[in-house]
Amino acid sequence: MDAAYIPLKLVHMLAVAASGTLFFLRGLAINFFAAKWPMNAPVRYASYTIDTVLLAAAIALTIVIGQYPFVDSWLTVKVLLVIVYIGLGTFALKRGRTAGVRIVFWVAALAVFAFIASVAVTHSPWGWFARM
Repeated sequence: MDAAYIPLKLVHMLAVAASGTLFFLRGLAINFFAAKWPMNAPVRYASYTIDTVLLAAAIALTIVIGQYPFVDSWLTVKVLLVIVYIGLGTFALKRGRTAGVRIVFWVAALAVFAFIASVAVTHSPWGWFARM
């Protein structure tokens, strides 16, 4: 195993946790408390920074483990679901016209986020359904 694997995996996992936590808190604040701070520049830039670290670690991990999207099915599903998650997230935080619509998208994005994590843990495109 490459010596970089463990540190890269740790950075990736920490970035996933930070990204998911920040998204959860921003959605909670916007949709339930009508807070303005989640859309302030420092918070948005923190989110961009965390997601950039997450993506860089993910790319480095694919190289280290020698598995790639559109070659390995579990990584393909993960990448496609990340795109879905980003789309849902934009409607959950900004593009949804009403609080109710934003909440539906927020919950859907959180469900997709959880499923992405299950795909990552199981290395199966079926995620937690692989065990059924």
